[in-house]
Amino acid sequence: MTTRWIEITVGIFVALGLAGLFMLALQVSNLGEYRGGEGYEVHAHFNNIGGLKVRAPVTISGVRVGRVTDIRYDPQRYQARVTMNISAAHDYLPTDTQASIYTAGLLGEQYIALEPGGEEEVLADGDTILFTQSAVVLEELIGRMLVNMTSD
Repeated sequence: MTTRWIEITVGIFVALGLAGLFMLALQVSNLGEYRGGEGYEVHAHFNNIGGLKVRAPVTISGVRVGRVTDIRYDPQRYQARVTMNISAAHDYLPTDTQASIYTAGLLGEQYIALEPGGEEEVLADGDTILFTQSAVVLEELIGRMLVNMTSD
């Protein structure tokens, strides 16, 4: 009887451990918050996207308003084309909105921060954000600093 009880307890403990690992995997991959389909899509072109990935957050003032849904190279513009799905509740973004790629913390994930402009017209499904700021690449900054130090 006690052997059976120990086996049941170990089984429950292992099941709880697997459930915990599954929840951790969902948190790390951002799949738990992913809701596709609702909202509208806008596009932005960047010279350098750094480590931006699909499903990265899109924020306004630190509040998540959407997700990156697609990243492709545009051979006509020689730039990366990023497609974002913005929640339908945020359909008031002006056409002169600026999109910038930032990093959460020193080594955190990259995300797109939107900064609304002052135009009266708003972005619609399929529109392109014209004002963009590419990701800051740490290696480029270090390289510039070394060039400046050696030129003095």
